[in-house]
Amino acid sequence: MLQIYNSLTNQKENFTPIEANKVRMYVCGMTVYDHCHLGHARVMVAFDVVFRYLKASGYDVTYIRNITDIDDKIIARANENGEDFNTLTTRFIDAMHDDERALGVLPPTGEPKATDNIDEIIVMISTLIEKGFAYQGAPNEKGQGDVYYSVAKFEGYGKLSGRNIEDLRAGDRIAVNTDKNDPLDFVLWKMSKPDEPSWESPWGNGRPGWHIECSAMSTKILGNHFDIHGGGHDLQFPHHENEIAQSEACTGEHFANYWMHNGFIRIDEEKMSKSLGNFFTIKEVLEKYKAEEIRYFMLTSQYRSPLNYSTDQLDAAGASLDRLYTAMRGVDIGTAPKDTKYEKHFIKAMDDDFNTPEALAALFDLARDINRATEGTTEASNLAALMLQLANQLGLMEGGVDGIEAWFKGGSDSTDGLNNDEIEALIQQRIDAKANKDWATADKIRDELQAQGISLEDKGAETLWRRG
Repeated sequence: MLQIYNSLTNQKENFTPIEANKVRMYVCGMTVYDHCHLGHARVMVAFDVVFRYLKASGYDVTYIRNITDIDDKIIARANENGEDFNTLTTRFIDAMHDDERALGVLPPTGEPKATDNIDEIIVMISTLIEKGFAYQGAPNEKGQGDVYYSVAKFEGYGKLSGRNIEDLRAGDRIAVNTDKNDPLDFVLWKMSKPDEPSWESPWGNGRPGWHIECSAMSTKILGNHFDIHGGGHDLQFPHHENEIAQSEACTGEHFANYWMHNGFIRIDEEKMSKSLGNFFTIKEVLEKYKAEEIRYFMLTSQYRSPLNYSTDQLDAAGASLDRLYTAMRGVDIGTAPKDTKYEKHFIKAMDDDFNTPEALAALFDLARDINRATEGTTEASNLAALMLQLANQLGLMEGGVDGIEAWFKGGSDSTDGLNNDEIEALIQQRIDAKANKDWATADKIRDELQAQGISLEDKGAETLWRRG
């Protein structure tokens, strides 16, 4: 049975959906003011694997991942660039989707934007005010002013993060804001300056606070009470803590049953982040490594654990994938057998809180036995089919048979040296030379290709090649 580590209870729990055979999952997505970095890639890949595995397990999954397309960083960047904020966010949403496609991340079921849900946000804030959980700060002469959530009014505040209200209040890091009743209170609606984007509301022209966006969008699409809420570990406090406070105070219902948080990607023992300036964008890393190598790297550590970034780790990911693809090369794809020891190993690993490193170990067991099976046998073909079936659940080897050869050839073409068509032409010339017993020409062509970083493998009448 699938077990999920629940951040709310700090333990693994058997997964039981609210509605039989259906899963409703919400994951906090990106704030789109810049290109996504590898830390964002980990969120994308981690929950894409959850999405894939739940579907492979027979669940009807509704997976919602939001886009924050209005906040202070977006406004600041748009002003810095001298462009409209919608132009900025549209550009980076497109770039984010390019990154996701490259990494084999499936589109979520829904991808709501904050700016498309202003009406729902205003309704939720109004309800919180009516119920006494929110208040308007000192209004101006027009009766307009920021709206805050009153943390002290919610008895369960801190239950996700384990924080104590009094300890937080006493902390020196709490900024003083005389407009708040309590330094812990957080903004739900923020008045806009004259040159900033704004929407009409009962409290004046302004924009939503970050936390209220997710509460409004998740409950609108998934209902007041849903199965899984996920995101990066850095969102556990205050963002997810505030989501619980807002949502449960507004609806009077339990918000989410299982809370999942992925670990950081670290560089020199520090979290990778834009604020620290120690980040690599997905686009930058894709210039040096194959997308599948990056995805595999993300799977080498269980999603809750920190993951240390280095070129050595990415090189190792490429070498590991090379072993899997080598086992599959030249093997016909048959019919995947059922209830094998490999599949049981894989399922046991994934049912243990999505333990991808152990699931990868099951793939290597398969690769070993594909190599041992006699080439051209039904056993080899059927094990190869099972390899693709299980690997696809992790978002690997999705190119199927064509993808196997593409892996060795470095894609459809090369910008450096010989392109694929030129390589194939030289190989054909070598085959013709060998057929004519012109061994000197055949050897010369092999040497020329090796000088270009192309290695050959003769398998009967067929010649396989690869870059590197």
